[in-house]
Order: sequence, then C-alpha cells, then structure tokens
Amino acid sequence: MTYPLAISTWGADEERAVTDVLASGRLSMGDAVAKFEREFAEYLGSRYAIMVNSGSSANLLAVAMLAHRRERPLARGDEVIVPAVSWSTTYAPLAQYGLRMRIVDVDLETLNYDIDALAKAVNERTRCIALVNLLGNPNEMERIRDVIGGRPIALYEDNCEALGAEVNGQKTGTFGDVGTHSFFFSHHIATMEGGMVVTDDEELHHLALSLRAHGWTRQLPSPNRLVEKSDDPFYESFNFILPGYNLRPLEMSGAVGSVQLQKLPDFLQVRRANAAIFREHFADHPRFVAQREIGASSHFGFSLVLRPGDRARREDVVSVLRAHGVECRPVVAGNIARHRIVEHFDYEVAGTLEAADCVHERGLYVGNYATDLSEQITRLRDVLDRELA
Repeated sequence: MTYPLAISTWGADEERAVTDVLASGRLSMGDAVAKFEREFAEYLGSRYAIMVNSGSSANLLAVAMLAHRRERPLARGDEVIVPAVSWSTTYAPLAQYGLRMRIVDVDLETLNYDIDALAKAVNERTRCIALVNLLGNPNEMERIRDVIGGRPIALYEDNCEALGAEVNGQKTGTFGDVGTHSFFFSHHIATMEGGMVVTDDEELHHLALSLRAHGWTRQLPSPNRLVEKSDDPFYESFNFILPGYNLRPLEMSGAVGSVQLQKLPDFLQVRRANAAIFREHFADHPRFVAQREIGASSHFGFSLVLRPGDRARREDVVSVLRAHGVECRPVVAGNIARHRIVEHFDYEVAGTLEAADCVHERGLYVGNYATDLSEQITRLRDVLDRELA
C-alpha cells in the first residue's frame, strides 16, 4: 500500500497560468494577485481579502493589523487566549508583539477548544481569543459567541487548515475580526507558497495593505482610513507610515490561486467522500479516538488518538504505518506548552492540559486529499487491527 500524506493537485491549467505570467513579464504582485483576492473574498463572503506569501505570514499580518488599529488595539502585555494544540506560527506573532498567552485545553474528540475550559479562562483581562479550526474542523462557534457575550474581545481566526469548512452556512475564516488561510502544497488549494487574510473591517483592510508592503502608502486608496495621501505619486511611492514587512506574494501564486479556487468545490466533495469512509471505519473504534466533526468540516486530514489507557504506544502505531507505506505526522504541534518555544512566550496555563497531553503523546494524523482514498482507508483499518492485536 502507498498512502502519502499529500499529493499535488496541479495540472495543465496551473502550468498554463504560470507560463502566462512568465510571458507577461510581470512577476511581482500585480493584476493576477488582485483578481485572486477579489475571487477569494467573494467565495468566502468577506468584504476584503489580502494575499500574502504564506499562511504563517497571514497570521503575522493578522496580529499586526489588530495591534495597529485605532480603537482597542492589542498592546504589549494584553491577554490573548489560545488553544493548547495548534501550529507554531499561530502563536509566534502573538509572542513577537509582546502579548500574554493564556493556554486552554482542547476537547479530545473535536481537537478544538474545550468550551467549558474556555469559559473558565475568559476574564476581565481577555482582549482577544485565537480560534484555530484544527485539521479542517470548525470550532463550536455559537457556544464561543455565548462565552464572549457582549465583551469587547477580538477574534483572531486561524483557518489555515480549514478552507471550505462551514458552520450554519457561514464559511470558517469569516467569524473573526481577521481570518487567515494557507495555500501550502498539502492544503485545500495550493499556490506553491501563499496565504490570505480576510476581514470585513475597512480600517483593518487598509492596515493590511500598508503592513504587507513595507509599511508604505503606495497601495492605499485615496481616501483611506490611515492617512491623507498626496497627489504626488513620486512621493507616495516611498512614503512610510507603519513598521511593516515585505509579505507580498508572487504574481504566479495569484494566477494559480484563481485556477485552484475554481476547482475547490470538487476538491472538497472528494475530501468529504473520503471522510465518510473514514468515519465508517474509525468513528467508534475501540482503540482510537477519531475527530468528531462540527458543522461541515473540510477534512484537512484524519486524526487518530490512542485512547487513554490503551496498551499500545504511539511509536508502535507509527512503526506499523511506516512498514505498510502509510505516511503520518503528529497532530500539528501537539501540546504547544511541551515545546521549547514557550521559553520565548509570556504565558500561563489556564487549568490543566490533559487532553492536549494525550494528543501530544498518543495522537497522529494521516492524509486526505482530492483523490478517492477508499482503498487506502479500508486497508488502514485492516492493518491497524491486525498488527496492533
């Protein structure tokens, strides 16, 4: 059996998009990127979409946007609640902006926030909550809204693994003040490297346009929410107003993004068909906890967590999978509090992290992508049941 973690979804259409850009002579960010941004915003139902060079850059830009807005900006020392299980660059921008993280446990079945633990962790110091829709699975958005109530708490939604997921007809990545997306090779659409930030807030949009490109005014419309621009294009070409970055994507990535976005509905249909087969085999498995779907997941991958108390070790499972040609990975970073990166964080743990510890020590995931995996999933169940008997 060969069951890789991911495969390429590129074909002749994507190759043609790249060669068209090469032939145009415009390789840096231009019309193709702008076109993809408009299409992506329309797909999600957002007002604005700002493309960047990776999903990690999208997270950095999102936090920077919240730190530079005029009303209730995130400031050094402000408290942000984060889930214990996510990718490293969910947290890194928060540390880089001097924010204090309050780490909350996850639910062992959904792999997203344990809502009861989240409710206990929110307090009068909470200025922001980071939502991470792990492995394509949405958070329990209505319950989180109830937890927030009427408090002025910003939402930073990391949707890098969940493009196309929905809750009550609303696309994930649009529930927060800012939402982030990734177009890495293994994700739902792929643009080489690439990412996107979406928002409905005009000021945040203008902040993103400046912060993405050196902190200058060149891409800002006139008028805008940040500064009064002059009529002199020479002056405005190098007029800097914010401590920005160069997070701009390549024009080729924007062109490929438009092609891939057209194919996304078909990609999601196949991923969800694979997920239905996976549920048949693993939803009630006696030895593994499989992720429980909230809303309509876009099924980035399929997690398997050895149940607490099971005699097997994760390394036993990994060895079996490798021997049978199944590629697997840890469930993203596992418990982030167990990594040395936290030496660079200002943080505290809210309550205990028992579920996150279980994921960290006993969890893994296998791939899902836009190919019929019914044979691979069926054989995966057979191999695990036979070899771990």
